[in-house]
Amino acid sequence: MLFLDYSSTSNTLLLLFASLLLVHLVYRYSRRLQASTTPLNGPPNPSWLFGASRLIARSSDPGGLYEQWQDQYGPVYTVPATFGKPCVVLSDPKAIQHFYARETEGYQHTPLLRALAETLIGRGLFWAEGDTHRRHRKALAPAFSLAALKDMLPIFHDTAHKVQAAWDNIILAQSPSSDSAIVDVHSWMNRVSFDTFGVTGFGRDFGTLRGEHNTVMSAIDAFSGMKADFAGCSQFILGLVFPLVLRFPTAFRRISDQFDAGMSDVVNEILAEAREEKQIVCNSRDRSIMGLLLKAEKSSSELRMSSEEILAQMKLLMVTGYITTSNCLMWCLVELCKKPEIQDKLRLEVSRLPSGDAAWEQLIDGLPYLDAVLHETLRLHPPLGDTTRVAVENDIIPLFHPVKTATGASVDRIFISKGQLVTVPIQAINTSPRFWGPDAKEFQPERFLTEGGIPKQIPGHKHLLTFVSGPRLCLGRHYALAEAKAVLCLLVRSYAFEFADGPDTQTGINGWLLSRPIIPGGDGQSVPLRVRRLDSTYV
Repeated sequence: MLFLDYSSTSNTLLLLFASLLLVHLVYRYSRRLQASTTPLNGPPNPSWLFGASRLIARSSDPGGLYEQWQDQYGPVYTVPATFGKPCVVLSDPKAIQHFYARETEGYQHTPLLRALAETLIGRGLFWAEGDTHRRHRKALAPAFSLAALKDMLPIFHDTAHKVQAAWDNIILAQSPSSDSAIVDVHSWMNRVSFDTFGVTGFGRDFGTLRGEHNTVMSAIDAFSGMKADFAGCSQFILGLVFPLVLRFPTAFRRISDQFDAGMSDVVNEILAEAREEKQIVCNSRDRSIMGLLLKAEKSSSELRMSSEEILAQMKLLMVTGYITTSNCLMWCLVELCKKPEIQDKLRLEVSRLPSGDAAWEQLIDGLPYLDAVLHETLRLHPPLGDTTRVAVENDIIPLFHPVKTATGASVDRIFISKGQLVTVPIQAINTSPRFWGPDAKEFQPERFLTEGGIPKQIPGHKHLLTFVSGPRLCLGRHYALAEAKAVLCLLVRSYAFEFADGPDTQTGINGWLLSRPIIPGGDGQSVPLRVRRLDSTYV
């Protein structure tokens, strides 16, 4: 499984002895956790080695698994993780709010996530906790202010027009006598997001919309599109307990190394050019990411960042700024193919705009249905399905709904001991009928336009957990929404989108690392849709 080559029997026996010892220590530690944390009900352990982790990782609907457990065991329960280590799952709104409010202080990334973040990206905002996290976030916040985003709007529009020009050429090349063609929208939305963030964040046009190859984008796609095979799942899951396992030479590790090498080369090149230009530092009102990072490097205040931290921020922002918007746009087009009537209603709204690109005020406040469509997409398809953290101190979590413990007692709060794993199942909460009503699994943007359509007791942006909440509330959420709105405005006005086999086409989800749609005719990575050019009355 791990492809290790030990040349001697003594080394093999030593490894076996060490593994058994570690298993024993983890088992004893897990028993202590179970003894001190409030005993909760939960599903039986399906594997002494993986617990329920591999079951969740390989499921086509992890949110559905959590929902089944919630129905059976209540809004707070426990599931077995690696080596049977218990993990408390929170589906109670008051417990969720408390958990997210205490992130970076009381609840922090697991050793696996910290090791993975440091290996792939470095000690940046994602890796940081506590005071370091607050310092990083404060330094970067001006780049994502509404004033800064307003300045970026022409870049968003420019990117959308580049896509339109490229798609018109594809339609002409594929079907000179027709007005439509099959387009892999996954690939194109990736290019849209990647090129846009390159320009807005770092002043670099990567040119992927013009067909230029970029090693960073290829590495990110390879990493996020990995199959949930036995070796990859095993390495990732065992890393929850033994982060050293991440260094073993599996396919997961090889792709991780390629990702790190590609990112480091590009980021170092951009940073060297920016330092040399100097003028980016001289502008005290510069709100660009690159400008803020270089100011932080030279600063003598509390916001100062080391060169290592700056490189880590650039890598992190390049990945998150790219994936979040790309994922949202891709899923939005897929959902509009499933519901042509919603696509028509959205087209009617954006076609009422005056000719030309939408102004900032129109984009932010003048397109309520577009806003609802995007948030409904984010509700159903968060990039990541859950938040898992480890308690770094003892805690008492209050509950909105009392639960019965494993001993039969009814409690309105639970005790969490230091070292306890805690998970919030984002996907399950976002689509729970308990919070969103009987049509919770359906794509219904109108819920964001009606009184009582959204559950006010759930924390987070628009009462969604997609961007999480608390100190780690996504810094770039308004950036992602503004870019997605600008791109969708033009694309929905210019084209009609449909599945090649009609709106009843059955789609699936590839949801191991990131939620991606699987469509018949695709390869699990591509998302082929028929794109039909509309006449000028819509444009």
